[in-house]
Parts: sequence; structure tokens; C-alpha cells
Amino acid sequence: MAFSSDLDPEQRGALLDEWVETRREIARMEAKASRLLAARARLMDEDVGEHPYHRETIRRSMVAEYAAAARMATGSMDHAFADAVALENSLPSVRAAFESGTITAAHVREIVRAGAVVREAVNNRRADAATLAAYDTAALVVAELESPSRTRAHVRQIASALAGETEKQRHRRAAGERAVSVRPLGDGLALLTVVLPEYLAYAILDRLTQLARKVVATRDDREPALDLDLLDDGPDPVYAEDLSPDDDAYDEAWGVGDAIFGDDDTFTTDPFADGSVQGASADSSSNGGPEADVEHVSTAPAAEADVEHIPADTRTLDQIRADLLTDLLLASDPSAAHGTALDNITAHVQVTIAATTLAGGDDRLAELDRHGPLDPDVARDLAGRNGGWTRLLLDPTGMVIETDTYSPTEGMRRFLRARDQHCRFPGCRMPVHRCDIDHNHDHAKGGPTALGNLSHFCRGHHVLKHPDLDDSIRWSARALPDSSIQWTSPLGRHYVDPPPRRMMFV
Repeated sequence: MAFSSDLDPEQRGALLDEWVETRREIARMEAKASRLLAARARLMDEDVGEHPYHRETIRRSMVAEYAAAARMATGSMDHAFADAVALENSLPSVRAAFESGTITAAHVREIVRAGAVVREAVNNRRADAATLAAYDTAALVVAELESPSRTRAHVRQIASALAGETEKQRHRRAAGERAVSVRPLGDGLALLTVVLPEYLAYAILDRLTQLARKVVATRDDREPALDLDLLDDGPDPVYAEDLSPDDDAYDEAWGVGDAIFGDDDTFTTDPFADGSVQGASADSSSNGGPEADVEHVSTAPAAEADVEHIPADTRTLDQIRADLLTDLLLASDPSAAHGTALDNITAHVQVTIAATTLAGGDDRLAELDRHGPLDPDVARDLAGRNGGWTRLLLDPTGMVIETDTYSPTEGMRRFLRARDQHCRFPGCRMPVHRCDIDHNHDHAKGGPTALGNLSHFCRGHHVLKHPDLDDSIRWSARALPDSSIQWTSPLGRHYVDPPPRRMMFV
């Protein structure tokens, strides 16, 4: 069926162009705001020169005033001042791109904060001033091509390489700052904060997500079940006669198929349980009680008002993750109420490490894929503990060695995981283990199953190029010689996603 719209392609394109230009203008205005903060910080330095013993008080006063005027949190305002000063003093190329609207405030924030390790190395004379200039240039190359989230991972790699061992030392020193804290949020809520090594944090989040997805997948399978050990027990006992005859526990509780109850809680079995008689009288003296008129208990389903239903589980994924975290910490294991088949689910953390480093031949930093550098000792420890590692060999330049396999083998999948790391739609960060390996040129239309024609796409972006879509809303993707993926939108616009970098800027 053709896709209809009141807007022709030229109008859609014009709206897109106007939106992009508006975003650039917003970036230019944010760059101006950053310059104003840097100028105010210079005035603070003059104030400190006159009152050197009150530097911290003078800074706090300045930050508090701006935070109050902007209705911002003091901590956020403090970061904004620090970022503005760093941008002004040490990143001229990034600042110029920001002022022209080429990159956004989010890009700048990632570049400035990742560059702290380089500035520290230069200030402590462990690196020369040219190192900071190299970081400025290399970080801008990344930011002009990538989304802020991708920029974060890349610039952390660049900063780590330029600062040498500083990043490794910082990781080890920071590990000593592990802590747990609680801050009240009001309305009966509190913020539980855990500071721990990054790879453990992402592993915990990944495992909670897996557990939560299992709960979502199985929560409709739950049925009410009565533990017979609890009958006639506890402060609120459940007696056999309280059970509905259609309850699964009914027969086991009574040891019979049907029963007849008297007015004084006496009972006997129903000799006409086959349904030949609808009602009967019986002598209940065999149970020690007087004779009584009894009425056969109907086995018809109870009225809807008398049935207690288990409410549907309507929790969101975030809510389930929070509940599971609470349950795991307080009860050690997930309870039966959280679903079935939760055992043996492990977290996924993807790490890339040179073979020489894994063997202990050198101490090159490993990489926690999508997030940044990882202490080589931690990577080696993980490799020794987890038999589920996918081990990849790297050549001396740090590039993954290409396989000669041209059929869809595990070797090809390993190569693609190492090359892509995440969904190959521009800006998407969905990790490869949650993506599909897809043919850029549809296999049904003759596309080969080869490394140059395969890429990882998340489900959301995979469906954009589905052949069943009308051409007016369908995207297409093709691989370029350098392993970049070029997407073409319904408007005919081209967007290129370069492969994640494995080369360090040194």
C-alpha cells in the first residue's frame, strides 16, 4: 500500500534543514553562554588575587549566584564553570567548532571531562604541552562524526593513550573510592548510590536487565498455588473446607474427590460423586457428631465475585530492575513471585584486549567496549574467571586480525562483533549482543553472506530497511570500502556511520 502524506519530499527536506540549522544556532548560543562563564571565572581570579585566603569561599559564592539566577543545581553549575574554563584555556579547536555550531554542548562536555586526565598529565609535567594540543585535534575529529555517547567512548581512549600510564594509575586509585550512600528524595523515596569499578556497574545493570526481561516474559504464566504445608497453620489458618472444589489443592487436601459438609463443620464423602444425585442426606455420626441435614456442595465454578484474582504485573522494566535489586540484596536469591528460570543467568561485559597483554607480555590498557579503557590486570582476571570469553587476536597496531572465512561462521561473527561493537546506525549505542547481524544488501535480492555485506543493527533500526516497507518511508544501507555504513533516508539524504576506531591517536 502506498504511503500518503500532505507534505512532498521538498517540504520534508526543508523542515529537516531548518531543524538542523536551529540546532546549530542553539549550539552557538550555548557556546556564547560558556564564554560568559569563562569570563566570569577570570574575574573571580582577580578577586582571589586581592583575597588569596578566601579562594574557596569566593568560588562558592560565584557558583551559588549563577545557580540561583539560572534555577540550576549548584553541582551542575559548578561543572559548567569548570567545563567553560577548560574549554577556554586548553581546547581552542573544540571551542571554535562549538562556536560555529558544528558540535553540541553534549559533545563538548564529553571532550572536556575525558580530557581531564591529559590536563593532569601536562600540569604534573608527565606530558608536554603538545599532548594537550594533540588531544584537542583528535577529539574534534571524533565529535564532528559521532554522537555524544559514542564520542565519550572514543575520547576516553584517546585521552588514555596520550596520557600513558596515568589512566591506568587513576583506575587503580579510583577503585579505592568504592562506596555506598543513601540520599532521601522525599515522598517516601531515597536514592541508593553505589560507586564501584565501571565494568562491575555495567555487568550488574546487564544482569538486572536480563532478569527483568525474564520476569516480563513469564509473568503471564503465573497461577495461584496453595502450599499445603500451610493448611491449619499459623495465626491465619486455611482449612480444607475453605478450598473451592475446583482448586488444584482440593483433592490433595481431602484425599477424596468430593465431600459433604454438615452445619456443625462435620463432613463425609459423597457416595454419589458421579453426579447421579444432586443432593443427599447422611449420618455424620461416624465423625463423632450428631445427625445433621447436609447439602451437596456444588462443584460449579464460584461466582466471579467470590473468586480472588492475582492482579496483573504491570511494572515497567525499570521498576522490575529496582525490585530485583532489592530482592537480590536482601534475600540473596530471586523469590518465586518474580517468575521462573532465573537461575544461571550471567551478565555480559564485552572487553577487548591484545593477545600479548592477555599473556602478560605487556601492560597495554584493555578496552571495556563502548565505555573506555580498562585496567589490564582486571581484564586478565576476568579472562581467567570466565570461560565464556570470546578471545580475539589483535595485530601489533591494535587492529583485529581479519578472518578468511566467507560463510556465516562463528569466526565471522567474532570479527563482526569486534568491528561493530554496537548498532551501526549513526549515533546508536545498542551493544552487539542485543543486535541482529543483517545483510546490508538484502540476501533475498542476491546480497552475499560476506564480511563486507554484514553489519549489526538493533531491532529498531533493522526494521527501517525492511523490504516490505513502501519506498517513501524505507531506508537503505550499504557498506563502504573502509567498513563505514552509508544509510540513505527516504528523502535521499546520506548518513555515514564509520566503524568504531581501534587506532589510538598518539
